[in-house]
Order: sequence, then C-alpha cells, then structure tokens
Amino acid sequence: MDLLLGFFRSLSFLQVLLILSLVKADNLSTRLLLTSNANTTGGRHSEDYCAMYDICGTRSDGKVVNCAYGSPAVKPDDLLSSKIQSLCPTITGNVCCTEAQFDTLRTQVQQAIPFLVGCPACLRNFLNLFCELTCSPNQSLFINVTSVDNVGGNLTVGGIDYFVTDAFGEGLYESCKEVKFGTTNSRALQFIGAGAQNFKDWFAFIGRKAAPHGLGSPYAITFRPNATEQASMKPMNVSTYSCGDISLGCSCGDCPSSSVCSNSASTTTNKKDSCSVKVGSLMVKCVDLILAVLYIILMCVFLGWGLYHRIRERKPTYRTKSVSNVISDGALYSRNREKDENLPMQIHMMEDAQQNRNGVRLSAVQGYMTNFYRKYGSYVARHPIMVLASSLAIVLLLCLGLIRFKVETRPQKLWVGPGSKAAQEKEFFDIHLTPFYRIEQLILATVPDHVNSTSPRIVSEDNIKFLFEIQKKVDAIRANYFGSMISLQDICMKPLDKDCATQSVLQYFKMDPKNFDDYGGVEHLNYCFEHYSSADQCMSAFKAPLDPSTVLGGFSGNDYSGASAFIVTYPVNNAVNEEGNGTRKAVAWEKIFIQLMKDELLPMVQSRNLTLAFSSESSIEEELKRESTADAITILVSYLVMFAYISLTLGDTLHPASFYISSKVLLGLSGVILVMLSVLGSVGFFSVLGVKSTLIIMEVIPFLVLAVGVDNMCILVHAVKRQQLELPLEERISNALVEVGPSITLASVSEVVAFAVGSFISMPAIRVFSMFAALAVLLDFLLQVTAFVALIILDSLRAEDKRVDCFPCIKVDADPDIGTGQRKPGLLARYMKEVHGPILSIWGVKIVVIAIFMGFALASIALSTRIEPGLEQQIVLPRDSYLQGYFSNVSEYLRIGPPLYFVVKNYNYSSESTHTNQLCSISRCNSDSLLNEIAKAALAPDTSYIAKPAASWLDDFLVWVSPEAFGCCRKFTNGSYCPPDDQPPCCAPGESSCVSVGTCKDCTTCFLHSDLHDDRPSTTQFREKLPWFLSSLPSADCAKGGHGAYTSSVDLTGYNNSIIPASSFRTYHTPLNKQIDYVNSMRAAREFSSRVSDSLKIEIFPYSVFYMFFEQYLHIWKTALVNLAIAIGAVFIVCLVITSSLWSSSIILLVLAMILVDLMGVMAILNIQLNALSVVNLVMSVGIAVEFCVHMTHSFTVASGDRDQRAKEALGTMGASVFSGITLTKLVGVIVLCFSRTEVFVIYYFRMYLSLVLLGFLHGLVFLPVVLSIFGPPSRCSINELREDRSSTSS
Repeated sequence: MDLLLGFFRSLSFLQVLLILSLVKADNLSTRLLLTSNANTTGGRHSEDYCAMYDICGTRSDGKVVNCAYGSPAVKPDDLLSSKIQSLCPTITGNVCCTEAQFDTLRTQVQQAIPFLVGCPACLRNFLNLFCELTCSPNQSLFINVTSVDNVGGNLTVGGIDYFVTDAFGEGLYESCKEVKFGTTNSRALQFIGAGAQNFKDWFAFIGRKAAPHGLGSPYAITFRPNATEQASMKPMNVSTYSCGDISLGCSCGDCPSSSVCSNSASTTTNKKDSCSVKVGSLMVKCVDLILAVLYIILMCVFLGWGLYHRIRERKPTYRTKSVSNVISDGALYSRNREKDENLPMQIHMMEDAQQNRNGVRLSAVQGYMTNFYRKYGSYVARHPIMVLASSLAIVLLLCLGLIRFKVETRPQKLWVGPGSKAAQEKEFFDIHLTPFYRIEQLILATVPDHVNSTSPRIVSEDNIKFLFEIQKKVDAIRANYFGSMISLQDICMKPLDKDCATQSVLQYFKMDPKNFDDYGGVEHLNYCFEHYSSADQCMSAFKAPLDPSTVLGGFSGNDYSGASAFIVTYPVNNAVNEEGNGTRKAVAWEKIFIQLMKDELLPMVQSRNLTLAFSSESSIEEELKRESTADAITILVSYLVMFAYISLTLGDTLHPASFYISSKVLLGLSGVILVMLSVLGSVGFFSVLGVKSTLIIMEVIPFLVLAVGVDNMCILVHAVKRQQLELPLEERISNALVEVGPSITLASVSEVVAFAVGSFISMPAIRVFSMFAALAVLLDFLLQVTAFVALIILDSLRAEDKRVDCFPCIKVDADPDIGTGQRKPGLLARYMKEVHGPILSIWGVKIVVIAIFMGFALASIALSTRIEPGLEQQIVLPRDSYLQGYFSNVSEYLRIGPPLYFVVKNYNYSSESTHTNQLCSISRCNSDSLLNEIAKAALAPDTSYIAKPAASWLDDFLVWVSPEAFGCCRKFTNGSYCPPDDQPPCCAPGESSCVSVGTCKDCTTCFLHSDLHDDRPSTTQFREKLPWFLSSLPSADCAKGGHGAYTSSVDLTGYNNSIIPASSFRTYHTPLNKQIDYVNSMRAAREFSSRVSDSLKIEIFPYSVFYMFFEQYLHIWKTALVNLAIAIGAVFIVCLVITSSLWSSSIILLVLAMILVDLMGVMAILNIQLNALSVVNLVMSVGIAVEFCVHMTHSFTVASGDRDQRAKEALGTMGASVFSGITLTKLVGVIVLCFSRTEVFVIYYFRMYLSLVLLGFLHGLVFLPVVLSIFGPPSRCSINELREDRSSTSS
C-alpha cells in the first residue's frame, strides 16, 4: 500500500489548541470569584458581558489559560475589529477577547483549517464554535466558570460549562462528518475529532482537560445543551450552514447528501444480475430454463422422427423397397466378405487401382493419398534403413538448436502480451511516476482454536516483546552483494529520507523496544488503536499516522485489540530496470530474509505456540523454479508406464513359447524415442529462432505428443498385424498404409492445424505452447510414417528370422509355424464386433444413448456459465511450499485491499482549461469531477471494489495555496519559500514547539483572495507554487505539505508548458480474497475509468500492481471460445478438404463440439477455473478428441452394407485400435499424474486429461457409432460393382 508520509508533530493538539479562550485575569481572591459566581444576577450572565477575559497565566507545558473573572465586553479598535471580522464574521461590535487572545486563536486554528477548508460550510461552523467561545460579546450567556486553578499566583479558569444547543452541535457534525483528509484517505474527524461518531463524542473529545504535556484542553469544558433559566443563561445557537448550502457549497466527496450530488447520475458499477425465473418455489436461471425447454423439444422431435420411421418401416410398400435395398447392399457386403473371411473389407477393395476406383469412391485428395501410400509403402519396405537414417538425421539436425535453449520464468513475460493494455499502463506508471515498491511481509498469528472456532488475541506484552526480537533479527540481516553488505536500511523505502516506512505495530513505539515500558506497554497500544491519527506519541518513526488495519489482522469491525495476527510489511524500493543493481541488491537481501524465516524464526515461533507466514517479492518466481523440478519423477513414471503399456499392446497374444519373439518392447521403446525426438526437434527449431521455452512446454508437450504418437503407433502396428501373413512383407506394409494412412494423415493434419491457430493468441504462454505443440505433432507424424514404419519393417524381419526382441543379434530355434500362421482377431476386436456393436444397434439403446449424451451436452452448456476465471496461487506452487501458508493467512487476516491509482494523462492546469475543476473535489469543483466520482463509488464498495475516497495531491495543493490556510503557503520578503513556523529555519531543530519569531517573522501568505480567480491559482501561480508544495514537509502548523505523501504522484517533466504529463490519485481496493474478486475489481475499475474519461474528455486509467497478471482473465472467455472455434473450424475444413464429404465432416464437428462442451461442464463440476492452463488443455483436447472421431468415421464411410452393419464393421476394425491405442494408453499415463506433488498437475492435468480421455472414449465408441448408425453418410463403396452384379444377373 502507498504510505502516508509527512506528519510529525501532534495533529491531535488541535483538540487542545482549538480551545482558544485564553485570557489573562486580574489577581482576585478565590472567595470573591466563587461568591460572585454564586450570585447569579443579571449582570453576571447577561448580554454584552464576558465570563472570561484576557490571559492570566501559562501552564508548565506552555498552554495559556484564561482569567477566572467576568467583565463587560470591550469595543475593539478598528484594526482588531477587522482582524476579528476576517476570521469570525458573526462577531460584531464589542468583543470578549484581547488582541493577544485573538492572535492566539488565529495561530491555533490554522492547524485545523487545512483539514476543513475544502468544505467551507464545515469550516465556518467549526470556526464559529470557537469564535463564540473566545470573542462573543454575549459570552456570559452560555459560558459558566465552574472551577479555578492557581497558575503563577493568578487565578485561572480550571473548568467551564459551555452551553450549546443540540441543533448547533448536530449541524456542525453533519456538515463535517464526511469531510475527507485526502493525504490519508480518511475522514478529517479522525484527526480533529478522534473519529467521533456524533457531535456529543466530538464535544467530549474537545472538552477533555489535558494532563501536563498531555493531550486535551488547558481546562475542562463540559458541553451542555440546556442552560439554567434561573441564571439568565441560554445556550449558544449561532446558525449553522449545511454542507449542501450553495453559497458555501462543499464537494460531493465531502457532502454526499448535497442535492447537487444526489441528483447526479450514480457512478457505482452495478453488478450484472443474471436473468432468473421463478418456477414454483425455485429460482431458475434463464439459460438453464431455455436449455431444459430446448432439450425437451429436441427429444420430442427425435422421438417423433424415430416413431415415424418405425411406423413407415412396417408398411408393406416401404418394407418391400427396404428389403430390396438391404438385399442389394447385403449382397455386396456378403460378396466382399466371401473373398476372405479373415481379411478386412477395405483391403479387398484396394487390391488394385482399378478395383479401388470401382470398389470405393474416394475424393480426389483421398485418391491421391491412397496411391501415394501404396507406392510409398513399397518403397519403405525395400529401403527401411535409408528411410530410417534420413528421417533421424533431419530431426537430429533440428535438435542441435537446443544449444540455444532458454526457459522463460518471468510471470510478466509468460502471461502478458506485448500489446497488453495493462503492460503499457504499468510501463507508463513506472516511467512517469515510480515503480510500485517491492513487498517483504511476515504474518505472526496465534493458533486458532478449531473447537470453539475462535482465535486467541495476539496483542499481549509477551507477543509484542517477541515481535521486537524478530525485528532485531531482521534489522541484523546482511546480504553479500559482490562484496557489499546489504541491510534493510540500504534498500527500504524512506518517505522523508530518514526512517524506513516499515508497517508494523511496533511503530507505535517508534520501533524502539526501550519505548515499550516508557510509553505504557499494551495500554499505550490500545490507546493508539483509537487515536492513531491524532496522538503525537502514536505517530510512526517515519512521521506518519499508522492505520491499525494495515498492521493487524483477524479482527472484526474496529475491534483492533481483538486482533489475532501481527502483519509486518517492509516496503523496498523498486526500479524500472529489473536487471539493475538496485533490484539485484533487493533480491540478494530477500533470499537471506527467507532463509532467516525458515531456519531461525520459524522454530522460535512454533515453540511459543504461534504461527509464522512470510513472503518476499521474489518468492513466487523462486518457488515456481523449484516447482518445475518437483514433479520430474512423477512425469518420468508416467512416461515409463505408458511405454510399458505400449510394449505390451503392440505385441502379439502372449505365448510362453514365443513371447521373446512376438513381443514388441524394442519397437515400443523406439517409438517413444521418436516421440521424444519430435519434441526436442520442435524445441530446438524454435530455440534457434530465439523463442524461449516455458514450464508448460516442458511438462505438457512431451505428454501430449506421446499420447498422440502412441495412437498412430498402435493403429499402424494393428493394421500390419491384420494383413495376411502369406502376403509378401512389401505388400503387407503397402496395404496397411493404404488402409490407415489417410485417416492418420487426416487426424494429424487436423491436430497440427488445431494447435497452429493458437499461435495467433496474444498471451505468450498459450502462443508459444501452440507453436511448439504444432511443430512437435507435425514432426511426430512425419517420424511415424517414415522412421516408425521402417522400424516396423525391421521388427517384422526380426520376428520372421526368429530373433529375440531387445536382443536381435540372438537367434533361437523355434517352431517354424510360430508367427507364420494366420492371426485371429483379438478378444477386444471380437467384443467390439460381436457384443458392443450389436448392443448399440438396438433401437431402444440408441434412444437412451442419444437422450443421455444430448442431455449432458445441454447441461454442460449451463454448467460452463458457472466456470470462474482465475488461477489460485496455492495451486501452482508445490504442496510443501512456505507460500501455501502465506496465501492462506493473507486471505484470512488482511482487512485492506491493494492500492489503486487513478492515473491522469496530460492534465492541463492553465487558467483557460477546465481540467482542474474536472479533477478536484473541494469547494467549487464540478460535482461529477474525477475525485467526486471516486468518492461516490466508495459508497458502494460491494460493486465498485473501491474502499475509500482517493488521496488527492490536487485538492491538498489548492488548499495549501489558499489564503485561509495561512500557515502553509508562505513567502519571505524576497519571494522565496517560507516554511511553517514549527519547521527550520523558523524554529531550531529539536524544539518541542516554537512560534514565528526571528527568521520567519516577516513571512506572509503566498496570495491574497484578490490574487486568485474563483479560489484557483493562475497558470503562472500554479507553475511556480507546485514545486514548493511537493517539497513542503507536513507539520502541525500545516498538515498539507506534499513532500513524501505526493513526491511520486506528479511528473513535473515538461510541466512548464501548462501540461502535467502524468499524475496519480491513490485509493484502495476492498479486501480481495478470491481470484474472481481480483478479476471483478479490475473490471469495475476499468469500467469506472472509461466512463469518467468519456464524460470528462480526459484520459484516465486505473493501475494496481496485480492488474498486469489478471488482465488475461478479463478476456479469457473470449480467448478460449475464439481459439476453440477456430481450432474446431480448422479441423472441419481439413476434414472437408480431404474427405470431400460435408456429411462426414459435420458429424465430426458435432462430436468434437460435444466433447469440448462436456469437458467444460466437467470443469464446472470439479471447480476447475478458466485460465491459460485450462485454455491450453481445451485447445489440446481438440487435437486429442480428433483421434476418437476421425478413425471411426473414416472406417464407417468405406464400409459397405446398411448403416447398422457399417457401424458394426467400423467398431470391429477400428474400435479395438481406438480403445487400446488411444483410450487405454492415455488412461494409464494420466492415472500416474494423480500422485503429483503439485496441485496444478492434479487439477489441470490429471483431472482434465482423465475427463478428456473418458469423454473421448464414450463419444468415440458409444455416441458416434449410434449417430452414424442413424444419421451416418452413405457408404463410399461404389454402386458400380452392384450394378455390374445386377447386369450380369439380368443377362
């Protein structure tokens, strides 16, 4: 949080110093005084008579006191009368104050004026209270001396009753209660009224009698509402001004109840309530209701259509026609089957080119691929070594690029695109103002009592002394930076260039353990919790009031003493250049700081039954680096399990006598190596181009490519195994490639295109992932159809030559029939064809399948609207990271949100411009000004996420130059800057108090009212005095000094041209505990700024340190949907081009979309958030889901028979490969990820991948066959053969 800089001497003296009726008394006896007071005659309490007059003494602490006797009111001379009129316009004629008393009054009220001058009505009411008390000619009517003291031998006032009507008190309080003191983002009453909640509290604070050198009035003042009638007294009841009074109008920020403000348009950002409908006693979202109605309509239409066709099929005419067609198709189907019961139907259709053209109608692209794969298969079978060597050589050449391999770990380079609005705004803020400081933080808390659901209080003597011990160790840290020993003092932020702005409860003791007992220990702490803004002893060591909510946690409301945690924050200077010495020094210190916490302080804390959480600015980056290696073993085991499964599934059915020959371990290992080479080749290629890798690439892409590559390996091997062993090896390889080559090509090209479209996304992490994945999948496909096919040939030659797997040099004697017999279909293939297929062909089963899958798809659409954007910090860190506890404590204990800056570009301060009144929030500012709008938004923190009105350098500057604030902007006779009287050179350093004598006695205010135009400085005046303001130290005589508080809020570069290029106004967000809170707060701030910018025609933007990392979530839904739409669309186009079948491509598109929608529904059920990781997984799921669709659809289209027969045929020929090669392979690899040490692997890889595999399996092998059997495209088997059969029959 930004730190208030600049208060030093007791602003709380105001409550004392504003009791200004200090008169010198004659030396009368106590008896005479009390006797006279007892005789309540008309002369004692009457008009034009004083209850106290003149100054009679000075207390030992320097406070002056009034004389304790009455006298007639005195007519002042013209000079004194004009002085009194300038400050107290309600006082006319005779007065009850001397010139010395009035000068004291004027001197003291100057401390209050800077707090209240922004609201003239409040200031006038406040001054009237003390003007009447001090100088009113009718003073005796409402002042009654109740006790006297003896000071220096003189009788002085010891206590009085001040009779003030409730109406005046209420009017005073109502006009002042919302007046803001911008420097601290708090109410002015925090400083001049101890945070009074009503006028009685305020009067009680003002009237408290001070102990020597203590806080309060020099004598006791008891405010009473009603006077005693017998004493001829009546309460003071000067008219009060409303803060909404037009003549003394206050800003909307200081007076929200003003009619001008209440009539202005509301500025709060309303929450967008989702549409809902009441159904019975339930509230149902509109989208849920619409989808439910749509589901009912679709099911009714489907059932109606199905019933219509069932009835139509039973009609004799339709049945005769249908039987004829079935017989025709069945004849073709049977004739093909009769060719060889054990050969796939497709192979016979491709025995020669002529038969292929007559048997299967292929698109031009498919025909070209078929001819290519037939010729290519023959070539590879004749030259396996050459193909293997050349393909490996190319990939190894790409791998040489790994010598330039680098990993990007900087979060801003991973998640923030170069054109990011937030990144540009951060750069602007850092260059023109100052980089946001680095945060080092520790949270010391008590151990919660889970039984009673309470937490013990942290505020105790032992815990405070222990916190001093911790602070001592932190101060003793020395980090070695190239021989220099770096301490906290070397790097910390120092607002006034002396003391660190450490945010700690120890600041109430000036960070000095010796002050603990001297100040009163815990009692002093409890006192400061209530008077932190007004008590001098509660000021921090860096001369600023310290809000308890920033250093305490776990409290309710304002019960600070009930806090259960100390929060200590060390702001450290930051630099624009992250690689500079300043940043490196800070990082070196931070490492030692974390080491101290872990090794030394944590055991100490635990021994005291407390908890300690801690963090540094560099902690997240360091822990992410450690996280990258935390799951290396888990990932490796996952790959090994997949490799083991591949080796088993590629081999033949195990026979004890031949397993060492028929096994495929070496082939499986070679395939895994090819997958790894494709990944390394992709990384090497982009490394040469200077593209850095990321942790996502290192962790995800190998798994992705292995999953995709294994599918192709299984499909290729199974296709070869389905060939007749009597055929030559060359023909077997050629036929196998003709059978599955087009579908492998279609699936791989679809995957490459699906990933490639992600490279157009601006988010670097997703863009780089998509680029690397697309090339890796492409290389893997090329290696599969080159190197792996060559390896299959070599493995087949090994098996035929009876050589042992893994040890091909060893040849064994074996039964010559082993491996040469005809292979029978496997158990899985028989199940798919004889059990799974027939069950799915039952009409009732089809209806149930369609109903279930459509219902879940529509339900998933409704569920997906509940997915929240974000990525919880705890998830991305190792489970044993010390930051896990820190983030939990931050959510539990912090009661204040991150700082929020509204940055104004090119503020034109010239007299001709209206910008000043469009920005400020004091008197005469526009009601819809920026600062007034911020104040209004703060009234609705639940929707605006703005906690407080903004601290305004502009408001404070305008007050500082105001003639009313006569203790602030002053000048010597030579025109140079003159500081307030309580600052050097006006008083000697170290003095507790001083008056304007000597050096500064001739100082005058910078301006008279006549010098200003509508209370605004001219262009020249503004230009000259702004640097004075920004270098002015705040003090008791002028709390509005800008040095420290606003040093970095204004960029003076080129401001002589009447343009301030950049300035900021600081406020705070409300506490943000969830990721959605951060996203919504940023969205609300941007919407607010955009609206105000459009209204004022001034460029304004919001900035907070977390915006750069959360900007992605503002548009994450758009990014995800656009990316997925493009990926699915690209797959559809590829399928359409290759197959030339709109029908088939549409079915593939439908199933892909349903898999994605269902996956998003599962994400909502499992509470998986939408972020870069989940978007990457969704894009990846498009590529993987293609595998479940394309092979089945292609097999269906080239089969013959009716739709049910073709669906069974597709399940029999390709279903087993899809299940074993795609489903089970991924399943065994995914399950291992559940043992990961990092939650991000469990949630975003294990859960999402497992869901994808299961959904892909169910859609590919259950839903897709049913859809194809009902709505499938016509067979690509040519009618030519059927016509030939018919013509021969007729002849």
